[in-house]
This record gives sequence, C-alpha cells and structure tokens, in this order.
Amino acid sequence: MNVNEPIICKPTSWFLLRALVMLLMFGVFSVLFYLDGSTGYRKKNEVFYLYKTFQSANDEFSKMNSDGQLTPEAWKTHAQKQFVRFPDDLALLPATLKLPMPWPEILCDFEKMKPLQWNKLWLEYSKERGFPASPSEEPYDARKIGEQWVVFWICLALAAAAAFILLRTLGRSISADQNGITTQQGRRIPYADLKTLDLRKWETKGLAFLEYEGNSGKGRIRIDGLTYGGFKMEDGEPAERLMRAIRSQFSGEILEYAPLVAMDDSPSDEDSPASS
Repeated sequence: MNVNEPIICKPTSWFLLRALVMLLMFGVFSVLFYLDGSTGYRKKNEVFYLYKTFQSANDEFSKMNSDGQLTPEAWKTHAQKQFVRFPDDLALLPATLKLPMPWPEILCDFEKMKPLQWNKLWLEYSKERGFPASPSEEPYDARKIGEQWVVFWICLALAAAAAFILLRTLGRSISADQNGITTQQGRRIPYADLKTLDLRKWETKGLAFLEYEGNSGKGRIRIDGLTYGGFKMEDGEPAERLMRAIRSQFSGEILEYAPLVAMDDSPSDEDSPASS
C-alpha cells in the first residue's frame, strides 16, 4: 500500500481528558493542603482551645457556686480577668490572633452560665463566630502542620508535571508519508533505516516500538495509538491507518504474537498416524 497523503495522528481526546483530570486533581489537592498548612490547622487549633475554655469556665462556675452564694457581680469580675489558654508555641495558632485573648463575653454572663450547660453556650457562640459546632478531638501539633506542607509540595510537583506533559503533548503528533516517519519529537526517520517493528502490545494496549539505525542515527520509536490518533471507528481509526501505512513500507523484522490454534483445528485420534 502506498501512502499518497501523510497520515497525521494528533493527541486524542482520551489522553487530553485524562491529563486534564490529573492536572485538576493535583491542583485542587495542592490548594487544599496549602490552606490547611498555612491557616486551616491553625484556625482549627484556635477553635479547639476556645471550645475547651467553655468547658473549663463551666467547671469554675460550678465550683465557685457550689454553695449557691455566688453573685452575678462576683462572677463577672472573676470571668473578665480570665484568658483563653493557648499553647506557648505561637506557630500553632493563626498569625492574626491577638494574644492574650480574654474569655468570650458570653462566659461573663451569670444568668447564661447558671444552668451549667456550657455546650449550649458554645453552640450559640460558635454560630455567631462561624465556628464548627464540633471542633476536632485533638489539637494539631507542629508535625501535623508540617505534613500538610510536605504533601502540598508533592501535589504541586505532580500538578506541574501533569501540566508539562499536557502542554508538551498538545503540540506534538506522529505522521507517516511515502518516505518515512516523523516522530512526536519531530525526528524524521526514513523507512530504509527501520530495522525492527514490535507489535506484541499493539492489539492489547495500542503500543508499538520501532528500532532504527542508519543515516538518521540509532534509536527507538514508541508509537502510542491511544495517545496519538486513537482507534475510534467514527474517526477512521487514525492509529490503525498509521500502522498500516508503516507496515506497507516496512521491510525489516516484525515481532508479533502468533494466533492461537483453535481447539477444533487440532488433529483427532482417528486422524493421527498412530491410529492408522
């Protein structure tokens, strides 16, 4: 078969869609881990220690009013002198957090504290501040925050790699004409330099390998039919047409799996020489 017109196999939508999904996935992960490492976990620590403050304030109120003689003025005076107990390591807290932080105003209210239902007070306070009703069970230490940064850099590197592969592949193609093949790297290889065509993965994975040696140098060409051209019937199976064009001009060694012999074609005992 002669190739009258060049057959050009451009990147397939199958490959581009998957590359784009990988880029978006690692990009989103990068943003999420960045937010957790930079502000998210620190903000959760702030909420955690505020939540614990409501518990401790409830305990203090219960002790001070054990005899029922505590007055609103005495409790307010005491509560206004108290501060939220945060860890000494400021790197575990939001950079914008102003310390020391007094107890929230709601904890200074004698009538609201009197029922000893600190959890209801927390729900009211957290709703006003936009905090989660149920904070994390434990605070996040420096190791946990550091892990977010490590994973962030890994995801960012993977996102950059996916973007690089996507952009690089967009401008590439594989083509064949009457005289030779132009690889996805833009290298021109004449048919006369092609020595071996490995088709053992063509039927199952759409992969073929060409080894060449001659005036064009020595090397190996990887033809990925799923990435370049594709096998869609509605598109005319570009990758398959490319391979037929190459085989029509190829004169070297072809490696491919021999078809299995059907069971019905095997000789029966009656037809074997031993039975005659």
